[in-house]
Amino acid sequence: MTGAGEATRAFPVDGGDICDAWSIQLRGGPHGLHRKVFAKTLSDSPPGFFAAEAAGLTLLAVTGTVAVPDVLAVEDDLLVLEWLEPGEATAEQADRLGRDLAALHDTTALSYGTPGRTAYIGPLTLPSPSAPVTDPAGWPAFHAEYRLLPFLRQAVDGGGIEADDARDVERLCERIGEIAGPPQPPALIHGDLWSGNVHWTTGQPGAAGGTAGARARLIDPAAQGGHPETDLAFLQLFGCPQISRILAAYDEVRHIEGRAERVPLHQLHHLLVHAVLFGSGYGALCGATARAALG
Repeated sequence: MTGAGEATRAFPVDGGDICDAWSIQLRGGPHGLHRKVFAKTLSDSPPGFFAAEAAGLTLLAVTGTVAVPDVLAVEDDLLVLEWLEPGEATAEQADRLGRDLAALHDTTALSYGTPGRTAYIGPLTLPSPSAPVTDPAGWPAFHAEYRLLPFLRQAVDGGGIEADDARDVERLCERIGEIAGPPQPPALIHGDLWSGNVHWTTGQPGAAGGTAGARARLIDPAAQGGHPETDLAFLQLFGCPQISRILAAYDEVRHIEGRAERVPLHQLHHLLVHAVLFGSGYGALCGATARAALG
């Protein structure tokens, strides 16, 4: 399946809330070497679920900006990636990640969203317009129509948000053009960059007790054309290690005026997804976040 040999042992590892994750030992690879790989499985996965993740990793990789794991194999119910030994969230990796993200966000996307390509955030489909939206001034309407309101409707239908909080999200969508900031051309973004999707790695011992070659990898993307501030706001949402260093390094390369005031706006999409998946505790947070964005 991976072209690297026969699987001899598999051990479950931590892999998030959606998929089962495995460390798999392979035998019979090049020169008879043993090799460890990472695999994700999901029974009854949505159509094209793992293919979409593999495509997103490839999109990020070809920019030559951020580091991602190599895709070794993809099937309907399985994704196999290179094994990355986890490590500490060091200052050096954080500084590099901030600069890498700034470079990624300077990569122009053809349009907002993923027109013509299926994409997911968690197990939920990311809707996209049938006709590409390319106008930099079109982001607020795109974000409201395709990233906020669809998940608000799902949260309402599933009992994940109360009526008062839902109305405040709707108010934000009506006024989003007033608070979205300057026009932003579509940029390639990770799209689901919460702290759990930053994989800190180990490296070889280096000078002065540091590590050489250690570099944070981005995993589980919902890669799409979007707004760079969304990636940064997601990173801030659940307490990413070394977040101050990441943002400072980013800002040195790619300063965004007024970004701090718009963080609630850009966090709302992720919180609505959580309200759909995990219930009303996140629904209340959606309402509070919408009100914060509205000022």
